[in-house]
Amino acid sequence: MKYGNECYTWFMRDSGAHWENSLAHMVEVSAKAGMTGIEPIFSWMGDLSDPAKLADCLQQHNIELAAVAFSQNWNDSEETAGEREDADRAIELLKHFPGALLCTVQLPTGRHDLEQRRKNLVSNVNAVSRRAVDAGVPCTYHPNSPETSTNRTEEDYRVILEGLDASVTGWTPDVGHIINGGMDPLEKMKEYESLINLVHFKDWDGEGFALMGQGKVDFQGVTQWLQDRDYDGWIICEDEAPEALEDPDFVTLHDGKWIKETLLPSLNS
Repeated sequence: MKYGNECYTWFMRDSGAHWENSLAHMVEVSAKAGMTGIEPIFSWMGDLSDPAKLADCLQQHNIELAAVAFSQNWNDSEETAGEREDADRAIELLKHFPGALLCTVQLPTGRHDLEQRRKNLVSNVNAVSRRAVDAGVPCTYHPNSPETSTNRTEEDYRVILEGLDASVTGWTPDVGHIINGGMDPLEKMKEYESLINLVHFKDWDGEGFALMGQGKVDFQGVTQWLQDRDYDGWIICEDEAPEALEDPDFVTLHDGKWIKETLLPSLNS
């Protein structure tokens, strides 16, 4: 298993405005934390949306591009012209980084017209994923859990995960979002094991997201289960603890240290 970092930890402050065009800094801090991969947000890559510049930065810090998070509304039955254009640009970028995943995420905009909008979401994700796979880019879908999300409850997961075209996209279980949606992360991962091709870690303390290792998520149990099944993909830390609002560098360094000193020693070989 390989461990990396998601850039949303920095994005939390002022919707990323404070850290605009700072992806190189995030790569550097992730390397200092002992991570070997990174998952930037496509709309927030700044100068490093240039694949040559991104490759140079990653090589400098010995970091791999694990995935790119790609978020859209996807509320209509088909992609809008703008959504399709953005998706195709993300796919074009990822073509330069073989093996890196296109991680699709729906922006949470409400639970109105839920049944139809879940169908629309599935249709759009499948369409994007088919184009990506045709271009040689692997895909994965990442549910989230805000109260305005269409993909936060057990029923949402059933409808959406069972509607995904498994021939073109997998699933990214985010253990923090799963438990925040009232489910057991490990049980949900076991239920849809065949879809897993990326994993996100964040902790949750019963009231909200917490610094990794200070909440209720059974990271040891989840990681041991993945190891026992020879999972060889990425585990990406997407820490949304309140501390990230003021000091995302600290949070990232904490997570890397916690993984090395607490999580990994707890696993059976």
